[in-house]
Amino acid sequence: MSLRRINDRPKYHCDRARLRAFGGAKIHVTRFQTRFARIALIVLAPLIIAGCGVNTIPTKEEAAKAQWAEVQNQYQRRSDLIPNLVNTVKGYAAQEKSTLVEVTEARASATQVKVDASTITNPAQFQQYAAAQDKLSGVLGRLMMIQEKYPDLKSNQNFMALQSQLEGTENRIDIARRDYNESVQDYNTTLVTFPQIIWAKTGHSDAKPMQLFTAAATAQGAPTVSFDTTPPPAPAGTTPGSPPPAAPAPTPATK
Repeated sequence: MSLRRINDRPKYHCDRARLRAFGGAKIHVTRFQTRFARIALIVLAPLIIAGCGVNTIPTKEEAAKAQWAEVQNQYQRRSDLIPNLVNTVKGYAAQEKSTLVEVTEARASATQVKVDASTITNPAQFQQYAAAQDKLSGVLGRLMMIQEKYPDLKSNQNFMALQSQLEGTENRIDIARRDYNESVQDYNTTLVTFPQIIWAKTGHSDAKPMQLFTAAATAQGAPTVSFDTTPPPAPAGTTPGSPPPAAPAPTPATK
């Protein structure tokens, strides 16, 4: 073996060690970058998805369900007032039995309709519930008109308090129904407009349009206006259409 080959051997081993160290450092850096990229993806993925609107549909769905719960709450409040109201009226206007029975039966029908969160996506069940509540509103209106025929009832303190509470509850019902309709309209529009329609067909394929409250049939009917101008009956002995009889001549004054 030549002296030159012997002198070059340490340099060769040194170069291999450097290459080995460089390769190991490169592998270490590559693994670190891969791990960092995975962590960044895990952190950023939810933000990216949220930015695309994946949470819009469930958010609006929950908002509509909250408004539906408020509608049920106000209807229940009205239902709780009715027994005391009926008993108070009965004490002063027992002869109004038919109206009192109608109110009691309408209340029973309204409370027998079972509803839950799924009702708002079930057209038949929703319409049954709305119709029962509208019927109860109608007979309650007739019940409140009874007071005009009974001054003692109209001035009764308990009746006046119940009347005030019922009027306030009816106002809350109107507001709750309006807010519910607005939330449902917003939700239903989201299901059919771009880009949310993509999520509605993929990630939220179980999302269904919700039902809206509509005005009761009685509220949609036009008021009846009578223009009856039938003249009073003609005096006996005259023919219809003939001129009225002449007035008698004045009697001359005596001197």
